[in-house]
Amino acid sequence: MSRYRTILLFGAPGAGKGTQGKILGQVPGFFHLSCGDVFRTIDMNSPLGKIFREYSSKGLLVPDEPTIQMWHKNMQARETLSIYKPLADLLVLDGIPRNVAQAKLLEKYIKVLKIIHLVCRDEEKMIERLRRRALKENRIDDARDDVIRKRWEVYKQETYPVLACYPKELIVEVDAMGSPASVLQHVLEVVAPVQEAHFTNALSGEQTPAEKSNSAAGSAKSNGKHPASKKPLAKRR
Repeated sequence: MSRYRTILLFGAPGAGKGTQGKILGQVPGFFHLSCGDVFRTIDMNSPLGKIFREYSSKGLLVPDEPTIQMWHKNMQARETLSIYKPLADLLVLDGIPRNVAQAKLLEKYIKVLKIIHLVCRDEEKMIERLRRRALKENRIDDARDDVIRKRWEVYKQETYPVLACYPKELIVEVDAMGSPASVLQHVLEVVAPVQEAHFTNALSGEQTPAEKSNSAAGSAKSNGKHPASKKPLAKRR
């Protein structure tokens, strides 16, 4: 089974993973999926849906294995419906993996090409951003200081260690405290070269460097010639 070529959007609560993911998902050649999208579209009468309902109704997190199973079934459904095209779309994930265990479970499904780590050095500024967002969306309970700080503690204890599961050269830090447009500019500077290196241009149909190389090699092979072969020079008499 070929693995989905993937970029991970990573960062603390309020860093803007969802915002950047949604914007990238509108760009041809990128496909965005959040963990929330998976849970919102699950069939509640299915075996996995019943597991989700059992835990969510109690305010508990769904265990790691069922979470990854739900995610994989969701991906398969989108692939079957041609909503997501693995050969044409670079997958952008946010909110998953949530912890080290999920990162391990995802290894057989995704090939991580790059990780965008949205960072904020000032925790208090990020907490204030979360508070304003919760109030704007009329989620009064989520605007409470103790609730927000609890989310941060869970992130630091469970989610931040996920970064150690991947090679350092895959991780690129982007300052999350700029405007969405400014952050997007820096994100695109990282992900655009990745998309261009691994996928055919979604609009022009232009092949990637690797595809061009393979096509040239295949063409030469079909003509009975090695691409690097040369005719021997005739000897002088």
